Amino acid sequence: MTVLLSIAIVVIGAFSYVKLPIAALPSYDTPVINVTGVLPGASPEVMASSVALPLEKQFSTIAGLSTISSTSTLGNTSITLEFEQDRDIDAAAVDVQAALLRAQRSLPIEMTALPAYRKVNPADQAILLLALTSPSMPLSELNDYGENLISPSLSTINGVAQVQVFGQRRYAVRVRVKADELAARNMTMDELAQAIRGANVNSPVGVLDGERQTLTIQANKQLQNAAAFANIVIASRNGQTTRLSDVADVTDSVESTKSGSWANGKPSIVLAVQRQPNANTVAVVDAVKAQLPLFREQMPASIDVQVLNDRSVSIREAIHDVHFTLALTIALVVMVIFLFLKRFTATLIPVLSLPISLIGCAALMYWAGFSLDNVSLLGITIAVGLVVDDAIVMLENIVRHIENGMEPLAAALKGSREVSFTIISISISLVAVFIPIFFMPGVIGLLFYEFAAVVSLAVLVSALMSLTLVPMMCSRYLKAEKDEQHERKELWISRQFERGFDRVLTGYTRGLDWSLSHRKTILLLAAATFALTAYLFITIPKGFFPTEDIGQISVTVEGPEDASYPTMVKLMTQASEIIRANPNVATGTVRTRDSNVGNMFIGLKPRNERESMDEVLRQLRKAVREVPGLNVFMTPVQNLRLGGRQSKSQFQFVMQSVKAAELNEWSEKIMARMRADHAFIDVTSDSQLKGLQAQIDIDRDRANEAGIGIQDIRTALYSTFGDRQISTIYTSANSYYVILQDSNVGQQDESDLSKVYLRSKTGALVPLLSVATVTRTAGPISVNHQGQLQAITISFNLAPGVPLGEATTNMDRIKAQIELPQSIITSYAGDAAVFQASQGNQIALLLLAVVVIYILLGVLYESYIHPITILAGLPSAVVGALLTLRIFNVELTMIAIIGILLLIGLVKKNAIMMIDFALAAQRDEGKTPAKAIRTACILRFRPIMMTTLAAAMGAMPIALGIGAGAELRQPLGLAVVGGLMVSQVITLFITPVIYLFLDRYSGNGPLQITSEQMEAAR
Repeated sequence: MTVLLSIAIVVIGAFSYVKLPIAALPSYDTPVINVTGVLPGASPEVMASSVALPLEKQFSTIAGLSTISSTSTLGNTSITLEFEQDRDIDAAAVDVQAALLRAQRSLPIEMTALPAYRKVNPADQAILLLALTSPSMPLSELNDYGENLISPSLSTINGVAQVQVFGQRRYAVRVRVKADELAARNMTMDELAQAIRGANVNSPVGVLDGERQTLTIQANKQLQNAAAFANIVIASRNGQTTRLSDVADVTDSVESTKSGSWANGKPSIVLAVQRQPNANTVAVVDAVKAQLPLFREQMPASIDVQVLNDRSVSIREAIHDVHFTLALTIALVVMVIFLFLKRFTATLIPVLSLPISLIGCAALMYWAGFSLDNVSLLGITIAVGLVVDDAIVMLENIVRHIENGMEPLAAALKGSREVSFTIISISISLVAVFIPIFFMPGVIGLLFYEFAAVVSLAVLVSALMSLTLVPMMCSRYLKAEKDEQHERKELWISRQFERGFDRVLTGYTRGLDWSLSHRKTILLLAAATFALTAYLFITIPKGFFPTEDIGQISVTVEGPEDASYPTMVKLMTQASEIIRANPNVATGTVRTRDSNVGNMFIGLKPRNERESMDEVLRQLRKAVREVPGLNVFMTPVQNLRLGGRQSKSQFQFVMQSVKAAELNEWSEKIMARMRADHAFIDVTSDSQLKGLQAQIDIDRDRANEAGIGIQDIRTALYSTFGDRQISTIYTSANSYYVILQDSNVGQQDESDLSKVYLRSKTGALVPLLSVATVTRTAGPISVNHQGQLQAITISFNLAPGVPLGEATTNMDRIKAQIELPQSIITSYAGDAAVFQASQGNQIALLLLAVVVIYILLGVLYESYIHPITILAGLPSAVVGALLTLRIFNVELTMIAIIGILLLIGLVKKNAIMMIDFALAAQRDEGKTPAKAIRTACILRFRPIMMTTLAAAMGAMPIALGIGAGAELRQPLGLAVVGGLMVSQVITLFITPVIYLFLDRYSGNGPLQITSEQMEAAR
């Protein structure tokens, strides 16, 4: 039955392992919805007040909404809605849609397209870039294939949130009006717009119903191109006909002339695929790539589709390297077992239980809906050294009885009976360590839930195998052998190892006797480890999450605040050429928009062909400083990206106030101090106040005398300078805009306002500047809100070697030094916010784990004192972990904290094995506490060394930091290996002394009820 059960576990586990999805990290995303609104030509202040604010007021009534933040720039508003973790994103999307409908009447009538929403985190990087290029085809046609063929198909894939088109070149007809010619014909821009709109209507015209037939009436169809529009009649006065071509240049153009994208220096249409929160990156990328052959069949052969910045590549590499690490770990653990057991048959027994435990864990992972990711595979790898512990304890005890002359079956029965309670105690207490993680709220709980569950499941399956399969195999396959025969069969390395182990055991026995005779000194040493633990924990550099090297860099390029689009294209081209010239760079994709900010997406060469990420960043930052007038901010792309706030650097510090002027003043003071601090680099903010504005002051009295309304003036300005959509061309595949603008676009200044004419109440044309004056002023080019209050986000990166904990401490000091007023509300966002929240949780997590283990051990041993003895060795383990992290200059991140948490479960098993045997010797053999604990220490020294070395070897490949994604795993490995090595030395001497010290308070154990008392109670 035991064999059949094991085979069933292997078969089900192997099937489940193949079916497990692959991901970078466990699902941790919070529900985020992004709302965008477009009003071409509107200033940032107008967008903030007339678009963002009405929407924010409606969104604020949605249940479960934690944060509202918005950014308004020239003609665009982006609102990010972050919801509580337990809010269903589909239900939230319904509420967002209802809020948009409620806000519709409050929005400007010039908005021809209502705000749209997407279930996407705007701060998250695209998981895949597709670049469309062609040597013979114009970008407008490439855009049609991208927008009409590829984007709609990809958007329907499960997990795809949106497919953005960078460098969009959607077809449009542009009417560039010659203001002088228009005025000479006594027409205004508004009248011209009305004439064009009337010549391109697409309204229904009815049906002719006869007695026998029905005829659908068709009038002239819509105009389809610039040539058709140029020939339309816009006015007939005094017998003279004026056509559109007489007053304007009509061209086949594109909807947005101020956007562009380049892939490796070539003009292109770039499609950026973004995933939905909680979607599996690898699954989405695979689904997208599966569609590419179909797209190529439907497009001309001249179109090349290039895959760039594929984030699934780094995930697959990391998973592959974790598998290698897992194999190396298994080999090291098997080597340790063989060296101690000296027999192939004895070694084979725990080795067989190892894959059964791990494969059985895979079946439970599939049932629980987990994925194969860096965190779950980290749990499986670290579990290799743990799952053999139970088998080693059981096997070593049975082998000891066989070597003392017992028959294998009798030895299996007696040995399993002796250590069954020990194995149950070790396994349950190890699982109990992770109970606090299961109930930890927020992102940290989501990230490490899988790790805790995987290790716990593996340990429980291992305990089951150790109590069933291992004794059965020992009774059947282990044989009693004479010492001389066994000596001849031993390998040379086994004999040498055994001699070395005997010398170590002899030295340990002497050290143990000395410790038991100098108890006060040992107790002082134990107290010193407590103090040293507290000191190291306070002083060690603290971080949030290790920075991964996935081979991609996100670059934000910021030009002068008054830079025109051609200027930004020139600056971006210079920066792009410098970056792509670096030998570490494989690909570079550039995106420019109608602002002074552009973006680059850099793909690096494979890790074995380039420098480290820190060195690459240093080289690139140094190189781009050569471009004058340009600020370049570089951030390594991370699999872990928290929050929905977009920023130029990785970490965000948010300031809010009802007084905008006060907010700007104090943000500048803080940034000045941050730039002078060694901990911060790439310090910038989303506040840009030095954009040039042409301020038009309308003389209301004069305008009223001329019969000109304020709305007439604003409409005329928008028609002339706002890229105003005046008509729509409807086709079978898409709809396209007809856009009205002045002919001098790209060469304009304040003097062009003199060419704007308005119709007065007398019918005459009145120059705008006769009723208004214009002056140059400085104004914002972006307006930002958080929770309906104006906000400024200061973003920053960390200098090399500076932990996030030091940066936040320095930020608190800066706030105190400048005496920041209480009227300004400050907070962190994104990664920094979660880090701040986790600082208090770290100590609480460790203390809660200790409390849970104490309660559990107290129940198992029916004692208040023995659990204290078992847990007394924990400070020495934590000291070892913290010292190792300091020696290797690794921050105390959440990964390292999980390693220390795991260490708590590992270290106490040594004490459990000692104390179990000591209590049994006192109870069954009548030994004194001193003799009992001494015998237990010597007798259990071998399994303690075996299990500790097995656990250390299990973590050693992780600590070495081998392979892709090793930055994420290494802190845990260092904490476990360092903690085990130090605690192994210390606890072997401290635990017996503490046991004797506390034994006097342990009492006589649980109350024993005699049979007479039971009868009396009945």
